[in-house]
Order: sequence, then C-alpha cells, then structure tokens
Amino acid sequence: MSTAPTVYDVAERSGVSIATVSRVYRNPDSVRAQTRERVLAAARDLGYVPSGNARGLASRSTGVLGLCFPDYADPDTDAEDDDAAMLYSDQIIRGMERAARRHGYALLIAASLKGGPESLVAKVAGRVDGFAVMARTVPTEELEGISRRRPVVMLAGPREEGDQLDHLDHIEVANFDGQRELTRHLVEDHGLRRLAFVGSAEESPDVEARFQGFLAACSAAGVDAPEEPAVRAAMMTQAEGARAADALCDRDGGPPQALVCANDQMAVGALHALQRRGLAVPDDVAVTGFDGIPLGRLVRPTLTTVRQPMLRMGEEAVELLVRRLSGTPDADPVSLMLPVTVARRASCGCGPEERTVAVGA
Repeated sequence: MSTAPTVYDVAERSGVSIATVSRVYRNPDSVRAQTRERVLAAARDLGYVPSGNARGLASRSTGVLGLCFPDYADPDTDAEDDDAAMLYSDQIIRGMERAARRHGYALLIAASLKGGPESLVAKVAGRVDGFAVMARTVPTEELEGISRRRPVVMLAGPREEGDQLDHLDHIEVANFDGQRELTRHLVEDHGLRRLAFVGSAEESPDVEARFQGFLAACSAAGVDAPEEPAVRAAMMTQAEGARAADALCDRDGGPPQALVCANDQMAVGALHALQRRGLAVPDDVAVTGFDGIPLGRLVRPTLTTVRQPMLRMGEEAVELLVRRLSGTPDADPVSLMLPVTVARRASCGCGPEERTVAVGA
C-alpha cells in the first residue's frame, strides 16, 4: 500500500493553505463553497481522509470502530418524553457496542447530517480503524476514497452489481419478503383490499424494497395498488406518520382499510392520528409498521410489524470489520441477507396474543 496522503498533499493539489484544508473539515461553512469543493475534490482524488488529531492518516491502530447514520429522531418530540423508545439505529448501536467490546474496540458514532455529509465522514473516518455506514448516508465518492484506507461495511439497501461500492462488505435484511408476507396476511387472513402504503420522500433502497414487496402481495391477491406509495413522507418520523394518516383520511372516499407504513415510527404516529379522529384501530383502519422497535409493543393497540434483527446487524458489522482488520483486506466482498420476523399483533386485528412468522433467508 502506498504512503498515505497528508493534509500537505491536499493543500498543494487544491492550491490553498493547510489552514484552509483544516477549516473545510472542521468548520465547512467558514469556507467559500467553490474553495470547499476544490479541496474536497483534491482529497477524493488523493484518497485522503482527515485524521482526528491532524497527523494525517495514521498507520497504527486506533482501537476504535465507527458508525455513520442519519438522525431520524422525531424533531416534534420532547427528548425527555419520547416513551423511552429505542429507534432502529439505537438497536444497531447496541449490537455494535456489544460485539466491539468483545473484540477490545470502542465505538465512535456520528448520527447527524448537520454540516453536510463530508463533515459527517470527517468526524469518523480519520479517527477509526474501520466503520459501518447506512446505505446512501454519505456520497459514494467519499466512501470510495475512504475505503482505500479503511475497511467499510455498508448497512441496509441491496447490493447493486456494478455499483462503485460493490467491493465493500454489505449487510441487509429481507425487506421485500417481510413486507410481502405482512401484506399477504392483511389481504388473505383479514380480507382487507383497500390498502395504502406510506413511504418516504428520500430515495431509500430499503423502503423501495418494502414497497415492491407490498406490490407483489397485492398483485398475487388481485388487489389494485398504485405504482407509487399513497403518501411519501418528508421524514420517517411519528409526526410525518400522523400527517400522512390525516391526509389519507381527508381524501375523497375516506380512509383506506389499512395503513401499511414503511417503518414503526410512522406507524405509531398514524395510529395516534387515527385515534384523535375517533377512528378505532383496527376496526375502522388497520395499521402496520416495519422494524420492530420496542415502542411497537408499548402502544395500544400493540403494533403489527416486520421485526428486523437489528442487534444482529450491528454485531455482524463489527465481525466483518474485525475480519478485515485481522485477516486479508483484499478478500472477496461478503454479502449477508438476514431474515426477518412478522409479528402479528392487535393493530391488524390479531388480538392481544403476539404471533410470529419467520421470513427470508
């Protein structure tokens, strides 16, 4: 492996001072956009990753692994009064922390896109031996440059053949199969035929896979379904789920028989909105989610959902990173497809006793 590029190399390539390069990564808003992009382009070309202590990319181990993901906490929810709910990312963090501890590593987390994606990467990549990143959290070119120097594991989303990042290790869950089975259950076991899928406005490969599973189940049962989700929420939060439910209820023809939400947070928000309108769940409208966060068992009625193995996803990410760090870094990339479980609860009409069905690989 060639000598790692330094901040001096980036400064020379981009024609700016070392101090300017430092400001691009530490305080990007303080640098003119044109200059900032020139510096970042030079860094990408060189494969430079900023060090956490300004020494450049150190060759020795830091004893730290990293995780990058967007913050999907509900902005409209009081942080001290959010039903003690653990979100999808919280469970992955728990899994990573548990496995990292076993291997003698600490975990560094960047959970916000504030300041731009390049700022998010800079907070983590130069301070860790390897890191996991949620699919499409940061630009492909940034990850491509970092992966030349650090092992990177992609979490969620399908592996795209021929994609610039198809050489990275990758972990996903059976999104398509899980959503297809849950939708089949609503149609065949409960006789529901007017279903509305609530997705996200962002280009999420996981949500797209879930929507395709929804469409496949509808098609197999002869149920009409539009080619686009009934509602695309701005963010996958409780507040957006509530807004989606209100919008669907206000449409001509009244609410659908079931709201099939792309995640549990939106489903809980939808459930609360329906109840505020005086609609009974599931008698008037069934509601389902996806993820299996603990909050789904606390709301009333309890939430029918597709439960992801979130703890295992975090643990597997660490195992892959440790394998790269201690083994052969150039070995063929690993792709893991983790199974999911459909948890049938009261919000679809299955009653208080939870019943589960394993789905996927």
